[in-house]
Amino acid sequence: MTEARLTPPEAPVNCPLCPRLVAYRKENDEKHPDWFNGAVPSFGDETAKLLVIGLAPGVTGANKTGRPFTGDWAGDLLYATLQKFGFSEGTYQGHPDDGLRLKRAMITNAVRCVPPANKPVGAEINECRPFLVSRIKALPRLKVLLCLGKIAHDSTVRGLGLKLKDHPFGHGSEYTVQDGLTLLSSYHCSRYNTNTGRLTPEMFETVFARAKDIIA
Repeated sequence: MTEARLTPPEAPVNCPLCPRLVAYRKENDEKHPDWFNGAVPSFGDETAKLLVIGLAPGVTGANKTGRPFTGDWAGDLLYATLQKFGFSEGTYQGHPDDGLRLKRAMITNAVRCVPPANKPVGAEINECRPFLVSRIKALPRLKVLLCLGKIAHDSTVRGLGLKLKDHPFGHGSEYTVQDGLTLLSSYHCSRYNTNTGRLTPEMFETVFARAKDIIA
């Protein structure tokens, strides 16, 4: 875990670690110079008890706006759910200057830069994992890690030094991973998952209700 201790919790905006992601950022920057087009920083409360961990920025969502889950369907569902369970104040309007604040919560991603076709490769997930581990370590009041999707779940389990065979991903899965720290997981709140019925708002809310209960 030495690498994680030396790694800051946020990647530099122009992070050079993954050549394919750097090239894709530059491609987007040439097409859309007014977009953020960088490693998207975490968003939320530094005294967070809940850390929501997504997959990666969406190309027209967080990669455009510079705030996790902001500007796309996944964010519409996530922020509405956070508000319902008292983890935010203000109104989410899909842009980073909407005045929204998270309370006792933070959102980050397992991979900080947008990947082509929303699919990071294993090497990119591995390169970005030290930022995730450092983000977790930098939250002293943290009680719950809530992973959205299998990639976020698996990267978090590996980052904590645990074995995947002992902590398999599943919607609503729950593990005590350290004293006072619980790992919850949900299907990702992507439009594909919600359109196909793999994830319903009610299913999503059940996981957040459990997170709130643990924190309480």
